[in-house]
Amino acid sequence: MTNQPGRWLGAAESALRAAPPTALLSTAHALLAHHVDARSVTVLLADYGLAVLQPVTRLPHTGASVPVHGAHPAGRAFSTQAAVMEVTAEPGMVTVHLPVTVRGDRLGVLSVHLPEPAAGTPGILELAAFATAVGHELLVAERDTDLYLQTRRRKRLTLAAEMQWQLLPGRGFEGAEYALGAHLEPAYAIGGDNFDWTLTDDHLTLTVSDGKGQGIQAALLTNLTVSALRNARRAGVSLADQACLADQAIYGEYAGAQYSATLLLRFELATGRVRAVDAGSPRLYRRRRDTVERLELDTQAPLGMFEETEYHEEPFHLERGDRLVVVSRGVHSARSRTKAGVFGEDALRETIAATGGSTTHETARAVVEALMQYHGSHDLPHDAAVVCLDWRGRTG
Repeated sequence: MTNQPGRWLGAAESALRAAPPTALLSTAHALLAHHVDARSVTVLLADYGLAVLQPVTRLPHTGASVPVHGAHPAGRAFSTQAAVMEVTAEPGMVTVHLPVTVRGDRLGVLSVHLPEPAAGTPGILELAAFATAVGHELLVAERDTDLYLQTRRRKRLTLAAEMQWQLLPGRGFEGAEYALGAHLEPAYAIGGDNFDWTLTDDHLTLTVSDGKGQGIQAALLTNLTVSALRNARRAGVSLADQACLADQAIYGEYAGAQYSATLLLRFELATGRVRAVDAGSPRLYRRRRDTVERLELDTQAPLGMFEETEYHEEPFHLERGDRLVVVSRGVHSARSRTKAGVFGEDALRETIAATGGSTTHETARAVVEALMQYHGSHDLPHDAAVVCLDWRGRTG
């Protein structure tokens, strides 16, 4: 480590910002070699299914992937969102695995092989801050190169899935008042399910859409739905009017032949008051202390089903510590190839209750994993979207 801990970080962040989009890894290696005597540096990115971490290398050649869930220290760093120090066979050397996360969106892990930091030094905290800086630059670099998007792929995405992933805001988001985590399956063939969110100083708006159909047609429908909702939202209209305008846009294109079941939620950050428009099938569950219940909203017509539908908002209130879980029809109405009935209320309640101590990300993943076990396969026949929100509330 340098003799003046922490003073190199500002210059290192500037160097990362100045690096060409495809040179983030080599730049990070050069910086860490100079400032902390790092011998090797690896960036591993989470794949679309959040099952493995894949190293950034010179494509098309890729290194071996690392499982997210298991004993591997890089996987543990990603799952726990905490630095993990791995003792190596080389005397005096360790490999530090640090989560690369930006505002709650988990991107991957930065692994640094370096001399073991001396006791009492703030070296790990500095490396963690450097890993976050790498994450910010990765998100910027993705606008100009396909390198990092390609690294995340264990296999080829369908065209519909390509369209859907480009539409998403991320897979997690975190603020002082809340934490969000989301999961989509089948990750490499998703078609119609989608989620979106946006933040102001006073409000968080969250939407979950379940477009009718599969494949390209479902992706086109959902793209229109999300774009119409964003357009209305950015015009500053109410939540109900956002639903009305999106409804008109979809009906104008499909005349009722295609429609999008959508749940719209608007959270008042200062108070925990929520306004909701339930336009279709996504279902909302709340875990309050030890009780899991479905919040029964007034189910209105899906967006685009009828011409000039009028929508109304419903209020409810969140308390600190509440957890909300939104699931699409592909979850709550899923059928097994070998079992009678549907996945259903009981299985959802049990899974949500069992994940009370887990993060929002792990809760969303656990719901999908339970669905896969019920279905008997990882190849789900229908899209499944799960969004989990933990409400902390505003202090002061």
